Amino acid sequence: MNSQKFARIISTLFVPPSFSLITYVLFSIYIEETFNNSISLLITTTLFGFAFPILMFVIMRKKNLVSDQDALIKEQRTLPFIIATGIYLVGLFFLIYSNVSIISIAFWICFISNTIITIIINKYWKISIHSMGASGGFAALMFAFGIVALPFIIIVILVGWSRIKLKCHTFSQVIAGIVLAFISVYFQMYLLTNYFS
Repeated sequence: MNSQKFARIISTLFVPPSFSLITYVLFSIYIEETFNNSISLLITTTLFGFAFPILMFVIMRKKNLVSDQDALIKEQRTLPFIIATGIYLVGLFFLIYSNVSIISIAFWICFISNTIITIIINKYWKISIHSMGASGGFAALMFAFGIVALPFIIIVILVGWSRIKLKCHTFSQVIAGIVLAFISVYFQMYLLTNYFS
């Protein structure tokens, strides 16, 4: 397998919702205190954090609202971001209703705030959303589990490399996505968990 094919596999496997789903699977196992909470968290995050956003993107591709699988045209990324924000807001309602842990809710709120930040940035510059998705999930795991989550940084590095290799983003767009998402998620989760604890 050549490096180009490997980059495409990594980029496809770790679309922005993927690492978030991995994060929530781990939260459901190690953070949630009851079986019902774990199941509610898994169902809600799988639907509203993974399946519905991906389905939305597939539909937009079929309707030619997004011209390619990498959303290379900056102007075509705004509408999917806005729709995704709406999906995340509905998911937030279900998470709060299900009374899942504040750590799980805090990370979900980061989906909403970071997507809004991305909409603003995207008006001027095409920051790497793949890198943000991977780095945000990594930040959440580091916040929740500490240094034991450090090996997940390999995924962040591979995702960033794949986006550069596929010529979807420049090095600076990837680094900006990684740094912005990590700091934003870690800081927000710190504030929210301390405020609502």
